[in-house]
Amino acid sequence: MSTQIAAILPQDVEQANLVGRVWVPGHGPVPVAVRDDDLINLSGEAITMSALLDLANPAEAIVASQGTVVSSLEEALAAGASQDRAKPHLLAPCDLQAIKAAGVTFAESLVERVIEERAQGDPAAAQAIRAELSDSIGADLSRIRPGSEEAAALKAALIERGLWSQYLEVGIGPDAEVFTKAQPMSVVGHGAQIGIHPKSVWNNPEPEVVLACNSRGQAVGATLGNDVNLRDFEGRSALLLGKAKDNNASCAIGPFIRLFDDAFGIDDVRAAQVALEVRGAEDGFVMHGRSDMSRISRDPLDLVGQACGANHQYPDGFMLFLGTLFAPTQDRDEPGQGFTHKIGDTVEISSPRLGTLTNEVTTSDEASPWTYGVGALVQDLLRRPKEDRA
Repeated sequence: MSTQIAAILPQDVEQANLVGRVWVPGHGPVPVAVRDDDLINLSGEAITMSALLDLANPAEAIVASQGTVVSSLEEALAAGASQDRAKPHLLAPCDLQAIKAAGVTFAESLVERVIEERAQGDPAAAQAIRAELSDSIGADLSRIRPGSEEAAALKAALIERGLWSQYLEVGIGPDAEVFTKAQPMSVVGHGAQIGIHPKSVWNNPEPEVVLACNSRGQAVGATLGNDVNLRDFEGRSALLLGKAKDNNASCAIGPFIRLFDDAFGIDDVRAAQVALEVRGAEDGFVMHGRSDMSRISRDPLDLVGQACGANHQYPDGFMLFLGTLFAPTQDRDEPGQGFTHKIGDTVEISSPRLGTLTNEVTTSDEASPWTYGVGALVQDLLRRPKEDRA
């Protein structure tokens, strides 16, 4: 296995059942499994990733698959790195699924959301507000179970002190924040550019574990994601959440979904550690971050249950970002200004048992426009020979 391949795959890849999607020129997107150094066509088992995850046992199905080789993984990675769209290359490992995200799921990052709100999108004001709030609420929040009697008592105390916030409501209240991050088919994958709104001056990556859930609301696998965030937009008003979160190329997922099986399951997600590295192309800036899933305030399956149930269904399944502990405060330029992206930044999000997702930062108007949606996928599927359809 080459160094390039090993760099993006889980450390225990020999035990991992990995699935993803590859763009095949003249054919369209194809669901694939990673087998040794090759990408194996899974169209005989399921024509879409949504359908694959809906199988009774997806991991068992891919092990038994007799699909042919679509491409070597090395060739697909090289085509993606060179932006050679005439050759097979990796896509995000999801297709028809709704793209959902849970916000404010870690106490430490919750404080940063309150800071954004009080700073009203001004990064220069954040440092003073951070110092003011940390003594008042930081220590309390780290031990509070959302929705508990203790959380309700803290809420009453904070209201009395004039410190209550809508972010505290979803952080320690009974109801989680679950929002739509992006539209189905709009997500970018490993090696693609990620987009920052050109008017944003205060933004950051959000390294997260993403659960892959089927139409029955069952988590059947996990991967990595970048829930790109515009702190200035959302800080000005929570009603700008859609503009802060859903822009062209502003959601990255990948490189592959690791299916749950005897070697990897939800307890491994609960124990996962997610690392972040940002490298500046021009200024030599380097930032490291980390998100430890053991410190999440709400259990991942509780978040799945709040996203999908009797009141809300997803017939094509859904991908659920679980939130992040990481909120950058490291100064990049002027003291007190904190961190924001620059064009050309390389963002690496990694976890030992999920691999590494890498993307380069540009602005949303300069990233490749989203042109291939559900309608285009349907047309491509109809054109395929019957033997290529599951």
